[in-house]
Amino acid sequence: MADKDVGNQVGNDLKQAVQRKGSFLQTLKAVAWSFFGVRKSSGYAEDVARINPVHVIVAGLLAALLFVLGLVWLVQWIVGSGAAAS
Repeated sequence: MADKDVGNQVGNDLKQAVQRKGSFLQTLKAVAWSFFGVRKSSGYAEDVARINPVHVIVAGLLAALLFVLGLVWLVQWIVGSGAAAS
């Protein structure tokens, strides 16, 4: 019986989190701060209260994709310029 109550509570919490009205731009800024690795605890607390977790997942995947593509481009540029030749 207790497991069912916990499951219902988690389901309700998730529904409430997904219905948050934070903008995607706010989410992108929060994800950018997380990639940079520096964030005030007050800013973090505001983000947790405002942003939609689905937006966080999408923004995180986009940021990771851009990061990887940027690294691939950088390596190709370095190799193509001949700076990596010994």
